[in-house]
Amino acid sequence: MDKLLVAVLGHRNSGKTTTWASLFERTVKTGKYLRRLYLNDKEYVTVFLISGSPEEREKDVEELITVENPTIVLCSTQYRADVIETYDYFKSNGYSIFVHWLNPGYSDQSLPYFDSLGLVSRLLGDGATLTLRNGKESPELRVQKMKEYIYGWAKYRDLIVSD
Repeated sequence: MDKLLVAVLGHRNSGKTTTWASLFERTVKTGKYLRRLYLNDKEYVTVFLISGSPEEREKDVEELITVENPTIVLCSTQYRADVIETYDYFKSNGYSIFVHWLNPGYSDQSLPYFDSLGLVSRLLGDGATLTLRNGKESPELRVQKMKEYIYGWAKYRDLIVSD
């Protein structure tokens, strides 16, 4: 697959927006255009960001993507039943799926939540890569792992751009 979804999954106030702010090293919101995501001091890829989850906004994800056929999409997703529609959209449009599940999230109880939606089995069964991260911890480690994954995926496809 030559397109990539990088999703952060969690309950409300779990740390999804904090993850994107740490990744971009500044506050970011859903954009209308592609933006540069620097993976180190000189190399970047272009991405489309959906910071507020489609589920929280009560919108279909395709309504939020204003760029035709973006290669890499970064997307917040909320842990609730209708999140599967968001993942199904990306799967049906040829995206590889990489998910950071913030469990527990920043505002959640201290113990991880059981996957009551069966989402883990569904995602893994569809070939997604899923990691579990503690949203109460500093975002630097999860952001570094995310950058490493994107870098490897993009390097293999010759999508890395240098300044």
